[in-house]
Amino acid sequence: MILRAPLLAAALLAGLAATALARPLTPAERRYEAYTGQVASCDDPAVLARIRARFAAKESEYWNSRLEIVAIDRVRQIGFRSWGADHIPRRYCTARAHMNDHRLRAVDYWVGESLGIIGWGFGVEWCVRGLDRNLAYSPGCKMARP
Repeated sequence: MILRAPLLAAALLAGLAATALARPLTPAERRYEAYTGQVASCDDPAVLARIRARFAAKESEYWNSRLEIVAIDRVRQIGFRSWGADHIPRRYCTARAHMNDHRLRAVDYWVGESLGIIGWGFGVEWCVRGLDRNLAYSPGCKMARP
């Protein structure tokens, strides 16, 4: 019993210290360089076109492959601002990709506000399941989802 009291007190102090040192949570819309919280939708034609174009370029340039995404359907949102209001606004999506090898593959992607070139427009990161050859979003594109 005598040994438990100091351990309990130390644990309580450690918890209070961690809380005191935690950074304040400021929503992205109230920052000095504020975000609007308006992110392109999952089925925005510009978003889907960017995924298709960049996938084809990566396959051609890095993997010497002619594989392309012919069409994307069954688009749905799986998360919005999943990391909290104080992070850059992102919309997480998943869809089905029709490939030119006549196979269907899932594609997971997110769209972020002001993450385009030099902070203009939107940024898109994507992963086609089964084709993450450099394991950037391993395992199985899980790191592209919330």
